[in-house]
Amino acid sequence: MPTAAQQSDKRLLLTTQNLSIGYGKPLVSAMNIEVRAGEIISLLGPSGIGKTTLLRTIAGLVSPLAGEIKSKVAKRGGIGYIPQRLGLTRHASVAHNVELGAKVGLPWALPFKRAERDQRVLSAIKSMGLEEKMREPVRRLSGGQQRRVATARTLAQRPNLILADEFLGELDATNVALVLDAVNRLVAQGSAMIMVEHHEERAREIADRIWRIVDGKLLEEVVEVAVEKVVE
Repeated sequence: MPTAAQQSDKRLLLTTQNLSIGYGKPLVSAMNIEVRAGEIISLLGPSGIGKTTLLRTIAGLVSPLAGEIKSKVAKRGGIGYIPQRLGLTRHASVAHNVELGAKVGLPWALPFKRAERDQRVLSAIKSMGLEEKMREPVRRLSGGQQRRVATARTLAQRPNLILADEFLGELDATNVALVLDAVNRLVAQGSAMIMVEHHEERAREIADRIWRIVDGKLLEEVVEVAVEKVVE
Protein backbone atom coordinates (compact mmCIF):
# COMPACT_ATOMS: atom_id res chain seq x y z
CA MET A 1 0.00 0.00 0.00
CA PRO A 2 1.24 3.57 -0.66
CA THR A 3 2.72 5.67 2.13
CA ALA A 4 1.10 8.99 3.09
CA ALA A 5 3.82 10.86 1.19
CA GLN A 6 3.28 8.79 -1.94
CA GLN A 7 -0.48 9.26 -1.63
CA SER A 8 -0.17 13.06 -1.52
CA ASP A 9 1.76 13.03 -4.82
CA LYS A 10 -1.08 11.36 -6.73
CA ARG A 11 -3.37 13.41 -8.96
CA LEU A 12 -6.55 14.58 -7.24
CA LEU A 13 -9.64 13.26 -9.04
CA LEU A 14 -12.51 14.24 -6.75
CA THR A 15 -13.17 16.21 -3.57
CA THR A 16 -16.24 17.02 -1.51
CA GLN A 17 -16.91 19.93 0.81
CA ASN A 18 -19.35 19.45 3.71
CA LEU A 19 -21.26 16.90 1.64
CA SER A 20 -24.53 15.55 3.05
CA ILE A 21 -26.42 12.79 1.25
CA GLY A 22 -29.80 11.11 1.53
CA TYR A 23 -33.41 11.37 0.45
CA GLY A 24 -35.02 14.22 2.37
CA LYS A 25 -33.36 13.17 5.63
CA PRO A 26 -29.53 12.95 5.71
CA LEU A 27 -27.99 9.48 5.79
CA VAL A 28 -24.40 10.76 6.00
CA SER A 29 -23.39 14.36 6.75
CA ALA A 30 -20.44 16.76 6.65
CA MET A 31 -18.12 14.72 4.41
CA ASN A 32 -14.87 16.29 3.23
CA ILE A 33 -13.18 13.59 1.19
CA GLU A 34 -10.49 13.25 -1.45
CA VAL A 35 -10.03 10.60 -4.12
CA ARG A 36 -6.70 10.37 -5.91
CA ALA A 37 -5.47 8.55 -8.99
CA GLY A 38 -4.07 5.09 -8.44
CA GLU A 39 -5.99 4.20 -5.28
CA ILE A 40 -8.76 1.81 -4.31
CA ILE A 41 -11.16 2.72 -1.51
CA SER A 42 -13.45 0.14 0.11
CA LEU A 43 -16.72 1.43 1.55
CA LEU A 44 -18.07 -0.59 4.50
CA GLY A 45 -21.18 -0.51 6.66
CA PRO A 46 -24.48 -2.34 7.16
CA SER A 47 -27.25 -2.34 4.56
CA GLY A 48 -29.35 0.81 4.33
CA ILE A 49 -26.76 3.08 5.92
CA GLY A 50 -25.98 5.14 2.81
CA LYS A 51 -23.22 3.34 0.89
CA THR A 52 -25.13 3.04 -2.39
CA THR A 53 -26.51 6.56 -1.98
CA LEU A 54 -22.96 7.91 -1.67
CA LEU A 55 -21.91 6.18 -4.90
CA ARG A 56 -25.02 7.39 -6.71
CA THR A 57 -24.47 10.93 -5.47
CA ILE A 58 -20.85 10.96 -6.66
CA ALA A 59 -22.04 9.55 -10.00
CA GLY A 60 -24.50 12.44 -10.36
CA LEU A 61 -27.59 10.23 -10.18
CA VAL A 62 -28.74 11.69 -6.85
CA SER A 63 -28.45 15.35 -5.84
CA PRO A 64 -26.61 16.17 -2.59
CA LEU A 65 -28.72 17.44 0.28
CA ALA A 66 -25.97 19.92 1.13
CA GLY A 67 -22.36 20.64 0.29
CA GLU A 68 -20.43 20.34 -2.93
CA ILE A 69 -18.70 17.73 -5.11
CA LYS A 70 -15.77 18.91 -7.21
CA SER A 71 -14.76 16.46 -9.92
CA LYS A 72 -11.58 16.64 -11.97
CA VAL A 73 -12.38 13.61 -14.13
CA ALA A 74 -13.24 13.75 -17.83
CA LYS A 75 -16.71 15.18 -18.47
CA ARG A 76 -17.46 12.45 -21.00
CA GLY A 77 -17.08 8.95 -19.64
CA GLY A 78 -14.93 10.00 -16.69
CA ILE A 79 -17.01 8.12 -14.11
CA GLY A 80 -17.86 4.45 -14.57
CA TYR A 81 -20.66 3.07 -12.37
CA ILE A 82 -21.21 -0.65 -11.76
CA PRO A 83 -24.58 -0.77 -9.97
CA GLN A 84 -25.63 -3.62 -7.73
CA ARG A 85 -28.59 -4.32 -10.05
CA LEU A 86 -26.25 -4.15 -13.07
CA GLY A 87 -28.55 -2.35 -15.54
CA LEU A 88 -27.77 -4.69 -18.44
CA THR A 89 -29.87 -5.02 -21.59
CA ARG A 90 -30.86 -8.63 -21.01
CA HIS A 91 -32.13 -9.48 -24.49
CA ALA A 92 -28.95 -8.10 -26.13
CA SER A 93 -25.61 -9.85 -26.49
CA VAL A 94 -22.61 -9.61 -24.20
CA ALA A 95 -20.74 -7.69 -26.92
CA HIS A 96 -23.57 -5.18 -27.35
CA ASN A 97 -23.73 -4.49 -23.61
CA VAL A 98 -19.97 -3.99 -23.35
CA GLU A 99 -19.99 -1.79 -26.46
CA LEU A 100 -22.30 0.64 -24.64
CA GLY A 101 -19.46 1.34 -22.23
CA ALA A 102 -16.95 1.85 -25.03
CA LYS A 103 -19.30 4.33 -26.74
CA VAL A 104 -19.56 6.35 -23.54
CA GLY A 105 -15.80 6.40 -23.09
CA LEU A 106 -14.75 7.38 -26.60
CA PRO A 107 -14.78 10.98 -27.84
CA TRP A 108 -16.90 11.20 -30.97
CA ALA A 109 -14.15 13.07 -32.82
CA LEU A 110 -11.59 10.28 -32.37
CA PRO A 111 -10.29 9.06 -35.78
CA PHE A 112 -11.03 5.40 -36.59
CA LYS A 113 -13.34 5.28 -33.58
CA ARG A 114 -15.07 2.10 -34.81
CA ALA A 115 -11.81 0.12 -34.78
CA GLU A 116 -10.85 1.59 -31.41
CA ARG A 117 -14.29 0.78 -30.01
CA ASP A 118 -14.08 -2.81 -31.23
CA GLN A 119 -10.65 -3.17 -29.67
CA ARG A 120 -11.89 -1.85 -26.34
CA VAL A 121 -14.87 -4.21 -26.37
CA LEU A 122 -12.81 -7.29 -27.21
CA SER A 123 -10.12 -6.43 -24.66
CA ALA A 124 -12.67 -5.89 -21.87
CA ILE A 125 -14.55 -9.10 -22.68
CA LYS A 126 -11.33 -11.13 -22.75
CA SER A 127 -10.22 -9.64 -19.43
CA MET A 128 -13.42 -11.03 -17.88
CA GLY A 129 -12.97 -14.47 -19.48
CA LEU A 130 -16.14 -14.11 -21.52
CA GLU A 131 -14.86 -14.29 -25.10
CA GLU A 132 -16.78 -17.53 -25.75
CA LYS A 133 -19.99 -15.78 -24.65
CA MET A 134 -19.67 -12.65 -26.82
CA ARG A 135 -22.73 -13.38 -28.97
CA GLU A 136 -24.83 -14.87 -26.17
CA PRO A 137 -27.86 -12.89 -24.94
CA VAL A 138 -27.19 -11.71 -21.41
CA ARG A 139 -30.38 -13.36 -20.14
CA ARG A 140 -28.83 -16.79 -20.77
CA LEU A 141 -25.86 -16.14 -18.51
CA SER A 142 -25.48 -16.98 -14.84
CA GLY A 143 -25.62 -14.23 -12.21
CA GLY A 144 -21.85 -14.23 -11.84
CA GLN A 145 -21.32 -14.02 -15.60
CA GLN A 146 -23.74 -11.11 -15.84
CA ARG A 147 -21.79 -9.33 -13.11
CA ARG A 148 -18.62 -9.79 -15.16
CA VAL A 149 -20.40 -8.34 -18.21
CA ALA A 150 -21.26 -5.23 -16.18
CA THR A 151 -17.62 -4.93 -15.12
CA ALA A 152 -16.44 -5.38 -18.72
CA ARG A 153 -18.82 -2.62 -19.81
CA THR A 154 -17.12 -0.24 -17.38
CA LEU A 155 -13.61 -1.40 -18.29
CA ALA A 156 -14.37 -0.69 -21.97
CA GLN A 157 -15.31 2.84 -20.92
CA ARG A 158 -11.85 3.26 -19.29
CA PRO A 159 -13.10 5.80 -16.75
CA ASN A 160 -10.96 7.89 -14.46
CA LEU A 161 -13.09 6.84 -11.47
CA ILE A 162 -14.89 3.52 -11.02
CA LEU A 163 -17.82 3.34 -8.59
CA ALA A 164 -18.55 -0.33 -7.90
CA ASP A 165 -21.49 -1.47 -5.77
CA GLU A 166 -20.82 -5.02 -4.52
CA PHE A 167 -19.41 -5.92 -7.92
CA LEU A 168 -17.65 -9.03 -6.59
CA GLY A 169 -20.90 -10.61 -5.41
CA GLU A 170 -21.84 -14.01 -6.91
CA LEU A 171 -18.22 -14.58 -8.03
CA ASP A 172 -16.10 -17.53 -6.95
CA ALA A 173 -12.49 -17.05 -5.85
CA THR A 174 -11.11 -17.62 -9.36
CA ASN A 175 -13.33 -14.98 -10.93
CA VAL A 176 -12.77 -12.53 -8.06
CA ALA A 177 -9.04 -12.75 -8.85
CA LEU A 178 -9.76 -12.33 -12.58
CA VAL A 179 -11.88 -9.21 -12.05
CA LEU A 180 -9.47 -7.63 -9.57
CA ASP A 181 -6.52 -8.21 -11.89
CA ALA A 182 -8.30 -6.33 -14.69
CA VAL A 183 -9.38 -3.49 -12.39
CA ASN A 184 -5.91 -3.19 -10.87
CA ARG A 185 -4.40 -2.75 -14.34
CA LEU A 186 -6.70 0.19 -14.99
CA VAL A 187 -5.98 1.70 -11.57
CA ALA A 188 -2.24 1.33 -12.18
CA GLN A 189 -2.70 3.52 -15.28
CA GLY A 190 -4.08 6.37 -13.15
CA SER A 191 -7.73 5.58 -12.49
CA ALA A 192 -9.23 5.13 -9.02
CA MET A 193 -12.03 2.99 -7.58
CA ILE A 194 -14.52 3.33 -4.74
CA MET A 195 -16.13 -0.04 -4.05
CA VAL A 196 -18.88 -1.13 -1.68
CA GLU A 197 -17.73 -4.37 -0.05
CA HIS A 198 -19.38 -6.41 2.72
CA HIS A 199 -16.42 -8.72 3.36
CA GLU A 200 -14.07 -6.75 5.59
CA GLU A 201 -11.14 -9.13 5.21
CA ARG A 202 -11.35 -8.91 1.42
CA ALA A 203 -11.77 -5.12 1.61
CA ARG A 204 -8.52 -4.85 3.56
CA GLU A 205 -6.69 -7.06 1.06
CA ILE A 206 -7.85 -4.93 -1.88
CA ALA A 207 -7.97 -1.35 -0.66
CA ASP A 208 -5.54 1.43 0.14
CA ARG A 209 -8.13 3.06 2.36
CA ILE A 210 -11.31 2.01 4.15
CA TRP A 211 -14.34 4.26 4.46
CA ARG A 212 -16.83 3.17 7.11
CA ILE A 213 -20.22 4.79 7.70
CA VAL A 214 -21.03 4.93 11.44
CA ASP A 215 -23.84 6.97 13.01
CA GLY A 216 -24.20 9.23 10.00
CA LYS A 217 -20.47 10.00 9.74
CA LEU A 218 -17.83 8.73 7.36
CA LEU A 219 -14.79 7.29 9.15
CA GLU A 220 -11.59 6.83 7.19
CA GLU A 221 -8.87 4.28 7.82
CA VAL A 222 -5.59 4.02 5.93
CA VAL A 223 -5.09 0.28 5.65
CA GLU A 224 -1.33 0.35 6.07
CA VAL A 225 -1.28 2.28 9.34
CA ALA A 226 -4.80 1.42 10.56
CA VAL A 227 -5.56 4.88 11.99
CA GLU A 228 -9.17 6.06 12.04
CA LYS A 229 -10.37 9.63 11.74
CA VAL A 230 -13.71 11.31 11.18
CA VAL A 231 -13.89 12.96 7.77
CA GLU A 232 -15.54 16.27 8.61
